[in-house]
Amino acid sequence: MKHRWFWIIAAAAVLMGLAFVAFSTRGVPADVIEVQPRPLLRTLRFSARVATLSRVDVGSTITGRVAQVLVDEGARVRRGQKLVRLESDELRAAVAQAVAAERQARARLAGLRSTGRSASRAALDQAEATLRAAQVELARQQQLVAKGFVSASRVDDARRAVEVAQAQQASARAQVQAGADSGTEVAQAQAQLALAQAATQAARVRLAQADVLAPAAARVLARHVEPGQIVQPGKALLSLALDGPTQLVAPVDERFLDQLQVGQPALVVADAFPGQPFPARVLSIAPAVDSQRGAVEVKLALQREAPAFLREDMTLSVDVETGRRERALVVPLSALRAPGSDGAESVLVVVDGRAQERRVRLGLRTLDAAEVTEGLAAGDRVLRRGILPPGEKVRPALVPWEPGQDRAGGGARDDMGSMLGNLGR
Repeated sequence: MKHRWFWIIAAAAVLMGLAFVAFSTRGVPADVIEVQPRPLLRTLRFSARVATLSRVDVGSTITGRVAQVLVDEGARVRRGQKLVRLESDELRAAVAQAVAAERQARARLAGLRSTGRSASRAALDQAEATLRAAQVELARQQQLVAKGFVSASRVDDARRAVEVAQAQQASARAQVQAGADSGTEVAQAQAQLALAQAATQAARVRLAQADVLAPAAARVLARHVEPGQIVQPGKALLSLALDGPTQLVAPVDERFLDQLQVGQPALVVADAFPGQPFPARVLSIAPAVDSQRGAVEVKLALQREAPAFLREDMTLSVDVETGRRERALVVPLSALRAPGSDGAESVLVVVDGRAQERRVRLGLRTLDAAEVTEGLAAGDRVLRRGILPPGEKVRPALVPWEPGQDRAGGGARDDMGSMLGNLGR
């Protein structure tokens, strides 16, 4: 019995030894990829929201009671369209009163320029005729006194009559001048007419202010008033989003600032409409970083007409193309070994059945892949996992690999990258 167990253990040891020799002779199994030129796309994904160029609150400039609200939330309005109407009976009465006062002032001015001016001219003509008659009588009395026919007192009476006629003439002439366009009465009448006209204009303006108008083409975002409410200046009645190019605004972590540039193409997707992506471009990058959030504000402009489903403040997912290579030698990041003391990167290449370390220079990096600019050539076979010691004998197994497949959820992101490439061109 003991001999039997001895031979069993010996056979097992021999078999294990043979297996070890066979294994060491064939090498360690390892997945390898063949380096070939292929396109490489790097994208940066973040959330954004829909913003408008300008959002305004409209209100009344006068105090009044709301008679009608003429628009509802979501309605599109044009410039000058009536939005809210206030009660205006009192304002209309004020306009009528001002118009009547204006007519009265105009009639007074017209009277001074016609009837009053004619009467003043007639009075002047009469005063001048009286003065001429008094002067003729004075001359005749002076001749009679000189001949001794009458006493000198008659001359004094005639002289006083001339002086009275001259005073009447001066008064009539002043009256005519007052009735002229440059005269005081006409000037006063003109000033009263101007005041009446200004009062009429002010009354009409206040009447017009009873209608709240849209300042520009816009969409009604919110309605804050209902008929019957008393409103005052400064109170927001409606909130409007003015028409203009739709923009997307996103706070992006400052760590990725070096990847972003103005003009980069992007693909935008709304969670509620995942099958309707649309293109955009980076419009601007804020010069300052928000110290509270450690983020920089990035604005994007749409490349096409905004989809009908977009809403103000809607949250969107944005993929920005931050790097692209049409043909590049690419290796997975898992193939990179820990950098050496000099910081150089390296990979393991299969040469004559053994893992050989080779230094490489890298270019564009994505989340799971890196472009190799120096150190590899097309056709080289690189270990997908660079964890074996250099010189180790390996048994390579060629596996297919594409950038993106090593990521969690990489398939969806690869589809996004493909659409980005098609829409961004």
